[in-house]
Formats: sequence, C-alpha cells, structure tokens
Amino acid sequence: MTEIDQALVTRIVEAALLASHQPLTLVQLKGLFPLDEPAPEGGVEAALRELQATCDGRGVELVEVASGWRYQVQADVHPWVARLWTERQTRYTRATLETLALIAYRQPITRGEIEQIRGVAVNSSIIKALEEREWIRVVGHRDVPGKPELLATTRTFLDYFGLKRLDELPPLSELKDIGELEPQLPFAPAVPAGVDMDPAPVSADDNDADGTDGDARPAAPVSTETETETQTHGEADADDTVAAIDLDHQDDNDRDDARAASSEQTP
Repeated sequence: MTEIDQALVTRIVEAALLASHQPLTLVQLKGLFPLDEPAPEGGVEAALRELQATCDGRGVELVEVASGWRYQVQADVHPWVARLWTERQTRYTRATLETLALIAYRQPITRGEIEQIRGVAVNSSIIKALEEREWIRVVGHRDVPGKPELLATTRTFLDYFGLKRLDELPPLSELKDIGELEPQLPFAPAVPAGVDMDPAPVSADDNDADGTDGDARPAAPVSTETETETQTHGEADADDTVAAIDLDHQDDNDRDDARAASSEQTP
C-alpha cells in the first residue's frame, strides 16, 4: 500500500472540484482515493484548507455550502462575469419572495398558515414554481383536519444562496423591506382629481405563475360619458344649429315684409 503525498492530494481535490458540476461532500472527496493508494490521515481536509487560502486575491473562492464544497465566483467580480450568461435574469415578485421567506423562516409551515400571515390567498402557481426550482418540498402533513402539507426549504435552496445551514440565514431585522423593492413595471399616471374610479378587485397573487408581478395597478382614467349620452349631445347640438338657421330666415322674411309694406304706403 502506497500513500500519496500531500501535494498530489491537493491537486486531485482541486481538479475534482473544478471538474464537478455540483458541490462535492467530504465523503465524496475521500472516496477518490482507493484503499491501495490512500490519502494521508486528514489529507483531504488539509487540501481544502490550502485551496481556500490560495484563493485570496483571486477571482474565485472555495466555499462549503449545504451540499458540499465548490468553487464559485467572488462577489466583487460577479457583475463582469455575469455578462457571459446571456439568458434573462429571473426577477421574483413580492408575493413570491414573501412566500419563500415565510417558508424559510417559519418552516415547516402549511399553505394555510402562509395565507393567514400574508392576509391573501397564495396562488398555486407560486408554490409550483418554487417546487419546480427545487427550493421547497413537502416534508410531512400537519396533524389537523384535512392533513395540510408541511412545506420546507431544500439543500438546493441553501446552495443557491451560498448557505451551509439554516441558522446562517440573516436575521429578519437585517432584511430589506420587501415593499421597497423596485417594481418590475411602471405604475400608471396618477388619476386626476374628480375622476371617479371603481376598478374591479384583483387578487395580489394573480398572474404570478412565471414570476411576474401580480399586484394590481391603477387603471388609466376613462371618460364617464356613455355612447348614448354622446349621441344625445350630438343630436341636441344639431337641433340647436337648425333652430338658429330657422331664426335667421325668419328675421330675413320679417325685414322683407316690412320693406314691402313701407313701399305700398309711399305716395
């Protein structure tokens, strides 16, 4: 049995992490070394520490997330590197973010409890979208009538946000108010004073299936005059015009009669 030297162990661990498309656990990294060519005792852990140290001042860093160890882009150079990815960045609505935050901080939680806290019905498309992204999953059922599903976050959720454990989530007091997020679509102009607006009620989670903002927007001001009223006003204006013309003709006839009578009385 030949033991591999530490320098080669470090190179093997680095190559494996760079070649893998997903994080690798300590067990997986140790499994790279067979029994007939084992790594030194603690060699894999030492390799990880050495690789982390060599990342100082570089564009990548070696971090441990929920699913294992991985290389990732440093935060300060990410805006430049992100230009390599041409796909449109997904933006999530306030309803989606609120739902995800409640599941993350209050898990396990039922859909009914989410609706009770938010005060509005949770659109089924929100839950489906989060499940398809593998950020949440059903972990059981509440022991109450109806047996509602209990929702919780996944390792994929932690990996996406660069977390190793749930207790690494930032305190709620440090989170930015979701209501301050910039809206994805501009709001309609303010409604002028005196215009009576009575839009139909819209659910806060409507049309949220693809992550677009479902909050109701103010409708554009519309004229309160109906087609029948417009037609009536038009007819009235036409009648007034005809009446004015008739009066002009009547005045002309009166003047002609007056001149004729004056001519007959002249000797």
